[in-house]
Amino acid sequence: MLYDGVILLGLLMLASAAALPIGDPHKTAFEDFWFTSWLFFVCFAYLGGCWRYKGMTLGMRAWRLRLLSADGAAISWPRCLLRFFTAIVSIAVFGLGILWALLDGQKRGWHDLVANTLLVRLGRNEG
Repeated sequence: MLYDGVILLGLLMLASAAALPIGDPHKTAFEDFWFTSWLFFVCFAYLGGCWRYKGMTLGMRAWRLRLLSADGAAISWPRCLLRFFTAIVSIAVFGLGILWALLDGQKRGWHDLVANTLLVRLGRNEG
């Protein structure tokens, strides 16, 4: 999450710079609905796109983790969206949804349980 957080920070800075010329130049996330929506869209475009097309973000690739649906297939866009928004809730409640993975037998957080996804560790030559 830390690796992808650094990437997202850079993407959000670029997205903010791109939004500056449009409307109020003093936009603030969580105060301006459209600006906040734009930033969430950028986050989802990165995460959802990586999950959907490669099964992993750059941070997940570094740790040799792949995201799959419970049946072993690539995840669909609706499942990506469900996982994304549930992950936001998981983090928003003081990370309890993420910490849930410590209690789950398959090490799934709330976002994985709701979206019916799981992370698998790849071998050294995979990925």
